[in-house]
Amino acid sequence: MAEASVTVGGKASSLSSSSVFAVATGLAHVRIDSSALDRLSKTTATETTSSQHRICVPDFLTLEESRAFLLVLLNNLVLSNAPSRIPLLLSQTLNSNPPTFQFLDADVTQPDLLTSSTLLAVSAILDRQSAALSAFADVAAAFSCEALKADIAPFNLMDSGDGHASKAEVAVAADMRVLLNGSKSVGKENIRSVARVPKVHGSVREQAKAVHSRMRVELNSGVKGVVVGSEEAVCTVLLPLAAALKELGECSFARAKSNSEVIGGDGLRLGIGEVFGKECPTQDGLSSGLNKAVNLFLGKEYGKFAHEVFVMFGLVWKVVVWEAVTAVAVLEAAELNDVILGVKEMKVEGNTKVEEKKKKKKVVLGKGTSSILALIKERLLSGREIALGTWVADFLSLLDLAKPEFNEFLLKVKDVVESNESRRLPKIPKGTRDFAKEQMTIRKKAFLIIEEVFERHGATALDTPVFELRETLMGKYGEDSKLIYDLADQGGELLSLRYDLTVPFARFVAMNGLTSFKRYQIAKVYRRDNPSKGRYREFYQCDFDIAGTPTPSEIMGPDFEVVRILTELLDELDIGEYEIKLNHRKLLDSMMQICGVPPEKFRTICSSIDKLDKQSFQQIRKEMVEEKGLTAETADRIETFVKEKGSPLALLSKFKQEGSDFSKHKGASEALKELEILFIALEKSKRIDKVVFDLSLARGLDYYTGVIFEAVFKGGTQVGSIAAGGRYDNLIGMFGSRSVPAVGVSLGIERVFAIMEQQQKNLNQMARPTKTEVLVSIVGNDFTLAAELAGELWDARVKAEFLVNKRRAKHFEYAKESRIPWMVLVYEQEIKEGVVQLKNLEANIDIKISRAEFVEELRRRLYP
Repeated sequence: MAEASVTVGGKASSLSSSSVFAVATGLAHVRIDSSALDRLSKTTATETTSSQHRICVPDFLTLEESRAFLLVLLNNLVLSNAPSRIPLLLSQTLNSNPPTFQFLDADVTQPDLLTSSTLLAVSAILDRQSAALSAFADVAAAFSCEALKADIAPFNLMDSGDGHASKAEVAVAADMRVLLNGSKSVGKENIRSVARVPKVHGSVREQAKAVHSRMRVELNSGVKGVVVGSEEAVCTVLLPLAAALKELGECSFARAKSNSEVIGGDGLRLGIGEVFGKECPTQDGLSSGLNKAVNLFLGKEYGKFAHEVFVMFGLVWKVVVWEAVTAVAVLEAAELNDVILGVKEMKVEGNTKVEEKKKKKKVVLGKGTSSILALIKERLLSGREIALGTWVADFLSLLDLAKPEFNEFLLKVKDVVESNESRRLPKIPKGTRDFAKEQMTIRKKAFLIIEEVFERHGATALDTPVFELRETLMGKYGEDSKLIYDLADQGGELLSLRYDLTVPFARFVAMNGLTSFKRYQIAKVYRRDNPSKGRYREFYQCDFDIAGTPTPSEIMGPDFEVVRILTELLDELDIGEYEIKLNHRKLLDSMMQICGVPPEKFRTICSSIDKLDKQSFQQIRKEMVEEKGLTAETADRIETFVKEKGSPLALLSKFKQEGSDFSKHKGASEALKELEILFIALEKSKRIDKVVFDLSLARGLDYYTGVIFEAVFKGGTQVGSIAAGGRYDNLIGMFGSRSVPAVGVSLGIERVFAIMEQQQKNLNQMARPTKTEVLVSIVGNDFTLAAELAGELWDARVKAEFLVNKRRAKHFEYAKESRIPWMVLVYEQEIKEGVVQLKNLEANIDIKISRAEFVEELRRRLYP
């Protein structure tokens, strides 16, 4: 008996899938904790009238499953304080390791314990085995990639940071890259079963993780009976695992079959092919197994269902093992043809063919696969001659899940993957992005346009720290305050990353005692949000703000200017159709009062209304009534208002009519007067057609006090709001200084970039990554000449690069790829003649010119 032991019933002990598997495979014995035995020995069978149920091991279970069943039953009996006699009998039976189990005088009073123990026992084994499969399936697939010379581009998956990439798929792709790093054996063969590896293997990982999470709970939740719903909870995670296993088995079988057909040497190929055809489970078998499991699940025969998934797992494991066998046979064909008996001479189509020993170019495998292959060869090949059947049997034995040797092998495999230098390749946090040269070209162009618009309106630039005192930010963003990134205490100050640029601006104005200030700022902000398309945790904002009290004759002047600036920005960025939804915070508050919303709930209800661009009113209504305590009548009244949307002046006229709800309300009347001034100003400035008056616009931030607005893109790219802003008259005063009214706009530049990038893709355009105007091409190896010519161009303020290469084609490839318009071509002949050749790639013009005059000629043509 193995020295390892599994203890049940101890104060801190718990049952795990690994311990169930160890006992099930005879790798550990069982002991009941002494304190549990003392407790159980004092327990008497008080329920003498209860019906007794004989302990019977279900006849459909294998020996491995049966041992697991008895351990789980034992653990449940101890947890439910059963009399000690039965638990002791079960532990003694398990430790004696009999080939079959019969209990003629062993009863329990809880029949549910018997049925649930069957399900949990088999599920625990599946949990443990699925983890092993996830690790080894990647190894087998990596071997196949090299055996089949597959294109491994599908493994270039990276986490985009926007929450759309599957973590499991990205992790599988990363592990495959680790295994295949440095491989010269992979090629360009487009193989579907290889391309599907991240998705198929990733699905198995996800489902195995779900099973593991569920088993951690269920194995130790027995308390005087079974928790209601446990069987259904376990089976609902086992079913998708079964479906994922089938997909994995089918893909692995396809690769194994392809491997078997490209094994070098007719004898070896035919020999392994014959055994593979007889012993490897087929795709039909996998489909049949899943169908049977599904039917048992639907029939609520949960114990048998779990057993069928276990049987199906066994088939899939065999397929994956055979994939490894066939792939290794391809990769090691030269050595196997030397040591496997009987493969050199074999009748092929009636003729005797003798394989001649050929010198074969050494295959360079990936760093990971070569290390693992060395482990396999250490066990299977020692230079001695062996029979083919023996080699296959030894390989299958090495990969037997129930043997301690396999666990040792798997640990070494995991160590290879985890310690491989490729794993240390850097990775960006989710919700963030890197930007390549093409993207940066678009960004720089956009920033130049934005700065030009801001400066056109007399704004000066401002920069503030990327982090602020936590007290500066808290209490300014309403419910969104939970998205603020807090930093660890450094030097006794509680700090947070800035959530936006408006609050730091208000802090700056207050701290410096300013009474008027027109500024712009373009900088990154941070939000602890859930990443999604167009929504990131780190992103740029482009802000324009006007602080100061306008003169009576310019009332609403700052509000008009920021809305006007927003239209200029979006027009000059040329992103396509958009609209600016506009409302007034005082009008919203009046609407709340009219509808009967309690004052203390104004802001939280505004936060709900602010989601109407993403959710239906019925969803919002449910939130307002069930979560925020609003009456159904009040919610229905709000619906009649938030549906109002249309032409600014027309809707304004409707709201100002005598008898309307707003005309009777003082706060609403003030808001309508301010909006009338704003709308007329926008009309005279020829910008009213861009604005929509929309009562559903709420803007959830707490600091808004007057006009609020939000720009929405109306094109095909779905990015949501692309800009927003409004008046905030009290924010600056919150910092303990005098109150300074302010209004501002913030452009969500990341979403604008997404639109611009998509437009370029739609037009099949590619942004020019550099501003290089001239490529100095030395067709030879005279670097000093390149330095001389390029230096003259740089001194003349010409944007230039140089390239020294003997191959003429390399120069043209680089110039074309970088879209450089002019080349200065210098060959040996030109050097002797004292001339250079100027070439305009776009116009296909060639000019030979004196070495002394080429700079002036280029400047004349570049800057006419």
